[in-house]
Amino acid sequence: MSLTLEDLEKMQQQYPDYRMELVQGNIIVMSPSGYESDEVAAAMISQLDQWVRPRKLGRVTASSAGFRLPNSDLRAPDASFVLAERLRRSPKSFAQLAPDLTVEVKSPSDKLEELRAKIQEFLAVGTRVGILINPDERIVEVYYFGQEAVILRDQDVLTVPDLLPGWEVQISDLWAPEFD
Repeated sequence: MSLTLEDLEKMQQQYPDYRMELVQGNIIVMSPSGYESDEVAAAMISQLDQWVRPRKLGRVTASSAGFRLPNSDLRAPDASFVLAERLRRSPKSFAQLAPDLTVEVKSPSDKLEELRAKIQEFLAVGTRVGILINPDERIVEVYYFGQEAVILRDQDVLTVPDLLPGWEVQISDLWAPEFD
């Protein structure tokens, strides 16, 4: 039985504390992320927002913002960016488009292949850049539709010049700090 967005909304009302996605007619309950992975996601969102907001380039959201994709799936990346000209006002409910940039951060319960598949789904429906951040390996994978991933490590700098001209993030700045 294939479920619909309306089914998801009913379930969400019954279980408001659960994050859910609709993928190919199936509802997926999202577990909480690990502390470290959420800290890394927060660092990425902060880096994006500090560049985007003052320049009025668009919108940056976190993992609770849902996107109703052109293939009818409802997905929520860990972080996302949408260009201002594509989303002039924030919708009250789900954005009816694919974000221009999607970011996934591997948490302890995630499987890398599933995260890569999620990024590929976003790219297939119009997302321009997908980023997978893996705190376990201290690696960032950058994806463009139909291309091999670009692998970045601590000494590298993340840029997305076609979407965020001038924005640069040192990969080592994304990781959770250690305090002595």
